[in-house]
Amino acid sequence: MTRLAFIAVLSLLLLAACGGGDPVDEATAPITIGAIFDLTGPTSDVGTMYAEAIRDYYARLNGLGGIAGRPVELLWNDYGYDVAKAEQLYSEYVQAGSVMFMGWGTGDTEALRGRIAADRVPFVSASFSHVLGDPEEAPFNFLVGTTYSDQLFILLDYLMEQAEAAGDEKPNVALMHHPSPFGLSPWRQGGEEYAKQLGIEMTPHEMARGNTDFSATLTRIAESGANWVVFQNTSGPASLALKNAGDLGLDLRFACLNYCSNEVLVELAGEAADGVLGSIIYSPPGEGIDGLNDAAEYLASKGGSIDEEGLLYGQGWTVAGFVTEAIKRAAATGEITGEAIRAAFETFDGLESGGVTAPVTFTATDHRGVKGMRIFEVRDSKWQPVTEMRMAGSPGAAE
Repeated sequence: MTRLAFIAVLSLLLLAACGGGDPVDEATAPITIGAIFDLTGPTSDVGTMYAEAIRDYYARLNGLGGIAGRPVELLWNDYGYDVAKAEQLYSEYVQAGSVMFMGWGTGDTEALRGRIAADRVPFVSASFSHVLGDPEEAPFNFLVGTTYSDQLFILLDYLMEQAEAAGDEKPNVALMHHPSPFGLSPWRQGGEEYAKQLGIEMTPHEMARGNTDFSATLTRIAESGANWVVFQNTSGPASLALKNAGDLGLDLRFACLNYCSNEVLVELAGEAADGVLGSIIYSPPGEGIDGLNDAAEYLASKGGSIDEEGLLYGQGWTVAGFVTEAIKRAAATGEITGEAIRAAFETFDGLESGGVTAPVTFTATDHRGVKGMRIFEVRDSKWQPVTEMRMAGSPGAAE
């Protein structure tokens, strides 16, 4: 055997030993997306429906032929809202070939942003932390929802307008928040300064994890002179606080940022939810929203209902749709890589979602893709709109 022939045989043996097998046909090989969900942790009250929607979306998409004729392989797991677990799963899924990642929490997404940038893997999280939309700080992160900070700014503007129209004193706001970076995000990332700019007194109050009664905190808030409580938390803790306030007969009004502005809050709080204002960045089912038609049809085919699954399911489905659109645009350029998907996201210019969200726009200098929301109020145990879409940076909203 010649030296060249020996090298050729040796190379084939090494390829087989490494599991190389037949060459991969990139035209039909799966497109791998990594994802982490909170199914058992402290935000699972809202995370479960969101996760179900993403899994359903890709099951349906694969049944329709995938993306550019390639199936999507969704690698996912429950991380229980544990940052260390999130980092472990992220590493595993990127090593397994993920060209895109779908995350969940603020703490884990912020902790990962340096590695995300180094790995050049586009990352769409369910966290709407304002800093994650700054390409200088997080160049491969994209926000497909109005940031917590912008939500708070728009809500404070609305409370000011309502007080002025009624001839009342300025709002005095207690921000009751989740004990995490998620909970403090709107306060630390502009909320404290914006409240001062408006002349609103606003004070943060942590809602300890596992607390079964917020009566003492609510009593202190009422005694401080506050007349509004804004929740930056999920539906479970917020609903408990609403019940506690009702039992105490406190003269307080309540509002939620997006993760307690959903059907779960109404189901858990019952009559105590009536009158609560909600920051709605993803439209709930039941409004004739065209963007939820595919989700409704898919659920009906399984014997389910979009009305039963609710707003959080619609959010997850819509987020998966935005991710898929970016991958499709990358595929149209001839390559599906992290760099190509990132560039594809930055071509979104007023992308519509069939009425589910405000239009989505990304640029090379701004990855905060959604700037608007509507304000709803719980009336007769149902969320009802009280404003049209209000955009951050427009008159009557935050600059």
